[in-house]
Amino acid sequence: MSKKDDVLLNEKIRFDEIRCVGDDGEQHGIITPAEAMKIANEKGLDLVLISADAKPPVCKVMDYSKFKYQQAKKAKEARKKQIIIEIKEIKLSPKIAQNDISYKVKHAREFLEAKKHVRFRVFLSGREMANPQVGTVLLHQIFEMVKDIGDMEKDPMFEGRYVNMTVLPKKTAAKSTQPTDSAE
Repeated sequence: MSKKDDVLLNEKIRFDEIRCVGDDGEQHGIITPAEAMKIANEKGLDLVLISADAKPPVCKVMDYSKFKYQQAKKAKEARKKQIIIEIKEIKLSPKIAQNDISYKVKHAREFLEAKKHVRFRVFLSGREMANPQVGTVLLHQIFEMVKDIGDMEKDPMFEGRYVNMTVLPKKTAAKSTQPTDSAE
């Protein structure tokens, strides 16, 4: 079935009897689809299959195009309110010079101030794999430089050839409401 066909409307509803619900919530009881179609046509609305699994199947008299429009509008609102988390990745090496660390930390601070998550990755090559704590020490050193504006999600972890650490922007402190004393 295509997306258009996943809802049965009007004459496509082929059951011996159905439970019919009116557009205002009124119960028409268990009737034949022909009788339900007659009710829908009198009101100028559609007969829509709501629950095919119920015994008997449930149909509702409604304006289907209006219903579809409202569903699309709700979905659009939900997408609008959705927060997209952007993760910026900064790659490092265990042999990185101090001025390069400062440069990378400067960029990380800019990302954190823009409320983006930052993932630091230390790539270990060759014999550096035998000593992964070097990457962990480097990441702790970097975190000390950004801890005033960021929070470490979890301790640096060794994954494959990388030692990873994710830093999240600090949550802004919610303004605490203090009860005001009323003068009596």
